[in-house]
Amino acid sequence: MKTALHPEIMADSQDSTRKAGSSQVPADDLQNKAEQLSQAQQVEYRFHSPQLPLAVYQEVAAHLRQINGVNTGLLPQTSKEFDYLQSQVGGVWIRYSAAAADICQPQIEAILTYYGDRYGQWETLSR
Repeated sequence: MKTALHPEIMADSQDSTRKAGSSQVPADDLQNKAEQLSQAQQVEYRFHSPQLPLAVYQEVAAHLRQINGVNTGLLPQTSKEFDYLQSQVGGVWIRYSAAAADICQPQIEAILTYYGDRYGQWETLSR
């Protein structure tokens, strides 16, 4: 999954390329380096609640997005068989800057605890 580049990282990379002068770095190489730098500074978690309805997953994601610096999205369901008692969603991913962990983590935990208490505990998914 591609991650969005942070404008300040991209701007710094472009400035250093322009200052080098002698040869231009291909845009793909520049983008790959910026993505690697951006990903190295990110914290990501993936959680799943087996019976959590789609609408509640969407609500959880909306609440998490209200935290400054937090990006989130829904994971697709990977089960080959449909089951009315299982969630239509595979889980939720949460990503934020490692530098903002002290601010983001308590708010994320509060939101996940709120929904976990009402709909069932969260399970951590591997990447």
